[in-house]
Amino acid sequence: MNRRITSGGRRAAVVLFAALLGGSALPAVPAAAVHGAVPGDFNGDGYRDAVLPAPGADVAGKEAAGAVVVLYGSRKGVSASRRAVVTQNTAGVPDTAEAFDWFGLTTATADLNRDGYADLLVGTPYEDTARGKDAGSVTVLWGSRGGLTSGTELPAAAAPGMAQWCHGLDISVVRGDSAAQTEVLVAGWGGAVRVTGPFTRTGGYGTVAAESGHYGIDSVALGDFDGDGSPERVHVTQGQSGQTGGWVYVDPHERDPAAGLPPRLAHGNGHIAATGDVNGDGYDDLVVGDPDEPEVAGVDGALGGRVLVWYGSAAGIADDAVPAQLTQNTAGVPDASEKGDAFGGALTVADLNRDGLADIVIGVPYETVGTKWSAGQVTVIPGLRTDALGTGAYTFTQDTVGVPDASEPGDQFGMTVAVGDVTRDGRPELFVGGTGENAYTGAVWVLPGFPAGPTPARSRVFDAPSVGLPQQTGTALGGNGLGWVI
Repeated sequence: MNRRITSGGRRAAVVLFAALLGGSALPAVPAAAVHGAVPGDFNGDGYRDAVLPAPGADVAGKEAAGAVVVLYGSRKGVSASRRAVVTQNTAGVPDTAEAFDWFGLTTATADLNRDGYADLLVGTPYEDTARGKDAGSVTVLWGSRGGLTSGTELPAAAAPGMAQWCHGLDISVVRGDSAAQTEVLVAGWGGAVRVTGPFTRTGGYGTVAAESGHYGIDSVALGDFDGDGSPERVHVTQGQSGQTGGWVYVDPHERDPAAGLPPRLAHGNGHIAATGDVNGDGYDDLVVGDPDEPEVAGVDGALGGRVLVWYGSAAGIADDAVPAQLTQNTAGVPDASEKGDAFGGALTVADLNRDGLADIVIGVPYETVGTKWSAGQVTVIPGLRTDALGTGAYTFTQDTVGVPDASEPGDQFGMTVAVGDVTRDGRPELFVGGTGENAYTGAVWVLPGFPAGPTPARSRVFDAPSVGLPQQTGTALGGNGLGWVI
């Protein structure tokens, strides 16, 4: 199975992945699918529906054209018998399926046009467009009484002197207080692009602009760090030489390096960003996963990976703010830091137990479970008002009693994570992707929500054949996460 690649760059990871699958060579371009869509009520029946990306799915003979599987929610949860499989060959969806488009590599959810139905944003960063090869695109699949039945493409933009390519490597969206305040932030290797509302299901939007200052954006996030009601934009760049990850920027478009204000947070870097109010003070906090191994111990990064937390405040986040650091050696966090664990390889922030505090859900996809390398693990760090983060942390693996299946080498359980309530009981479910399961066809586990948080009791697993994707290798159900980056 695929092991971590700590040197040789993204091209090496792509080539190895292709060789393991025995298929054609993948696009020789960077890949950084990091976030997955939270469940959304796409058909307006009152229950949120789960989104299971399958970017490696073959469509009409086109290898890795990509698909997205929607499992409809109900009082009893989601079921493979109530599903929709959406591809670029689906009626109403723009474009057509082509080999190695990787439709569904990234996804996000929001009611963009405020009609009461959630909409699904789908990134296809290797789509060839009129802008060029691998220019990339983002499709909005519009919710309706019949589900996701039509789609339009979001516009792209490029900063002066930059080509916008691999547009759609990551997507973040915020539904604002008004139609004009709803915004979408898209990562790409030509920089980040911001699109604002009002959005219409015919493809209308308010404004589009390329974020200036830098290119090579792997991850984006939106969070209100200063409590002014308007979200700040977070950009995380590609990995930088001598660092475990990329630079982390907050609102770089507002900073002027010529005036001595470099748009970069000091004291930390990483690969994936998420936001939420971890300490309950009314300000969003910035959480960054930095899963790679340090090149020089004690200088940058942490053995086995780390997660950094910058706390918001009335003044936002200062450039010289020192983040809190979480590792598997942090007091209260189960297990121990070991080389190659990739703690922080997946990340989401959500209130799992409805105590008003956002919890940090961390994927550890290369964790060795027993003797099984890269079997994978998920760690939950509860949000706390006063105690140090780490207190009360808990973990899940496929060997946890009640979790279906069993840990096997290379499963990569925890390569993706997402949270959302699909039973309308106020208790969000935890969704865990394991890309390496069953020859990289992948699988998604659903852990039901309970008052104290997700539980393995009555949890279920969906593999690719169970949702109508029967190919033998490479489906990547659940998404690739940071698997081609870390």
